[in-house]
Amino acid sequence: MHAPIEPFDSGLLARPDGNRIYWEVSGNPRGRPALYLHGGPGSGLGPGGYRRRFDPDRYLIVGIDQRGCGRSIPWAIDDLVALDENTTQAIVGDIEAVRERLGIEAWLLHGVSWGSTLALAYALAHPDRVTELVLTAVTTGSRAEIDWITEGVGAIFPEAWERFSRGTPPGGRVVEHYARLLRDRDPAVRAAAADGWDEWESTHISLDPGWRPGPLHEDARQRRNFATLVTHYWANDCFLTGASEVIPSAGRLAGIPGVLIHGRRDISGPSITPWLLHRAWPGSVLEIVEEEGHGGPVEMERTTAAIDGFGQRVRADPTP
Repeated sequence: MHAPIEPFDSGLLARPDGNRIYWEVSGNPRGRPALYLHGGPGSGLGPGGYRRRFDPDRYLIVGIDQRGCGRSIPWAIDDLVALDENTTQAIVGDIEAVRERLGIEAWLLHGVSWGSTLALAYALAHPDRVTELVLTAVTTGSRAEIDWITEGVGAIFPEAWERFSRGTPPGGRVVEHYARLLRDRDPAVRAAAADGWDEWESTHISLDPGWRPGPLHEDARQRRNFATLVTHYWANDCFLTGASEVIPSAGRLAGIPGVLIHGRRDISGPSITPWLLHRAWPGSVLEIVEEEGHGGPVEMERTTAAIDGFGQRVRADPTP
């Protein structure tokens, strides 16, 4: 990992629908452009540890808080009426708008977890704007992945899943039930649903070697915003169905170099997902980290090495 750095520029980009997307730029202003896409949906950029995966002498590093979260405005929970407008396609449009605002021709994309799904969706929509992909804790937003993490993995945690799924209509999907609760008119119903969702998230990651007990989100407001965005996206199959589904479309990524890094012990997102993606994506490289789960330190070190490797392909001007 590289030394910590701070952004040298940032801003809010106004979008036609009223959203304002937070962006920040660090590293070398004349470096090789790279975009980081955070997880969630709804996690946000956080304190900026992602910057340490990029060589600041070689890369112009861009981070975006995706619409509805982080420092972007408004948060999802502050404008529930407009939540249906928050889609993968809308975020892809936001990314393109930021690229144009910064005058970037094409960039390397690095995404973690949901960020890897979003990076793939962007690359499929705008392949001429992507130089390479480095994806960690790989997901693709498929119905099978969502049903596993919300229902199938309940076979491993039956006590917790019984609590989590309580109240779901017979034959209904748990994720759709929570998506409805998190848009209920009663704030108490929304808060209870957010707490239940957070407890389930904390449960199914508990077999990860790096897991620590406690809630996934300490702050109640952040907990509700995260749960609202995740259930909204997952209840809608991440808006990636039909011709937009990632793995069946992955052959179109041929010619874009990609590295997929995934933990064998990632019980929330089994390694079948990156394996199937790798098989469908000519020229991709798959690295399985045997001892880790969902985005551990070894995975991040390998991520940094992959980004460094791509960075060495183009000589950047180190002069700020």
